Amino acid sequence: MKKTIAFIMIFLTTVGYLVAQQGKLIQNSKKMNTTEIAEQYTFKLSDKVTRQKVTFKNRYGITLSGDLYTPKNHGSKPLAALAISGPFGAVKEQSSGLYANQMAERGFVAMAFDPSYTGESGGEPRNVASPDINTEDFSAAVDYLGLQKIVDRNRIGVIGICGLSGMAITAATSDSRIKAIATASMYDMSRSISKGYRDSYTKEQRHKLIDYLSQQRWVDAENGTYATGLHEIPFDQNGNIIKSSILMPDSLPPNPNPVLADFFSYYKTKRGYHPRSINSTSAWTATTPVSFFSFPLFANIDMISPRPILLIAGEKAHSRYYSEDAYKMASEPKEIVIVPGATHCDLYDKLDMIPFGKLEIFFKEYLK
Repeated sequence: MKKTIAFIMIFLTTVGYLVAQQGKLIQNSKKMNTTEIAEQYTFKLSDKVTRQKVTFKNRYGITLSGDLYTPKNHGSKPLAALAISGPFGAVKEQSSGLYANQMAERGFVAMAFDPSYTGESGGEPRNVASPDINTEDFSAAVDYLGLQKIVDRNRIGVIGICGLSGMAITAATSDSRIKAIATASMYDMSRSISKGYRDSYTKEQRHKLIDYLSQQRWVDAENGTYATGLHEIPFDQNGNIIKSSILMPDSLPPNPNPVLADFFSYYKTKRGYHPRSINSTSAWTATTPVSFFSFPLFANIDMISPRPILLIAGEKAHSRYYSEDAYKMASEPKEIVIVPGATHCDLYDKLDMIPFGKLEIFFKEYLK
């Protein structure tokens, strides 16, 4: 256990060191032509599916942007529907759109959407994550889906990917219109941000983080702008906080940490890069962690029952324990699927690993 925690903390430190050292070089390095790929999707649209851009508002008045995927030959009867978002720091043209495309091919109306303050969705300042507002975003997506004639509003489920899994589950704890919940490569962002990987932050380190975030508020207030920074904040070998305005380096070091390489292989290559993705190009606001210290996700996970939860994680994913712990906390009916050989990011887009057949069976069973 200690070796595993040290392994992840080395990864976080490596990210912080690389991006801090590269500074302006990162911003000036060669990137894909963002004008050419601004509307590019990281997957091919199924010839059995139509895609339509839509907008809708959450109860905070923020306009959200989504892509609505519909089966072409759907008949006249209203269909079951799915609201899908994630990963944390991604956009709808990436993994969530791929999931929506695949589920629409299997007969569901599926909407992938950008959370508030990100992608094409509204909200100022940009690059803010909020456990409260992003939870509300899922319920707002349900609002929209339930008003469509093609959708049976009594048969709506959600899929959360990576860090948006926690928001999907939390939305279901207080929104009974969500009839079934599935997650993939789950992260509990409140736990990860406020306690560190496998709860490894000491009390002293947590106090340091709170002090750092508190002082950053003075800086932002004085400047009238919101600086960007790491949301999962690492410490160096001397116990000092590592700071950076960029999340992901533009190139890997020799013999990179496998976790860093896993994220890099998706967000910084043609496989998954998108210019609107925070993980591909920038970082969250430096004070984004503040609300995650105060808002524990999963606090009422037992309230989801008797509605079902399906948790999917990779066998080799460093994040696997989040799904396993959520499974222990949840009440029946619940199921966990561990995908053999899969890493965290394998479940973002690898069609030969993501168990779409299982997702289809799950939602057709519980959204009938």
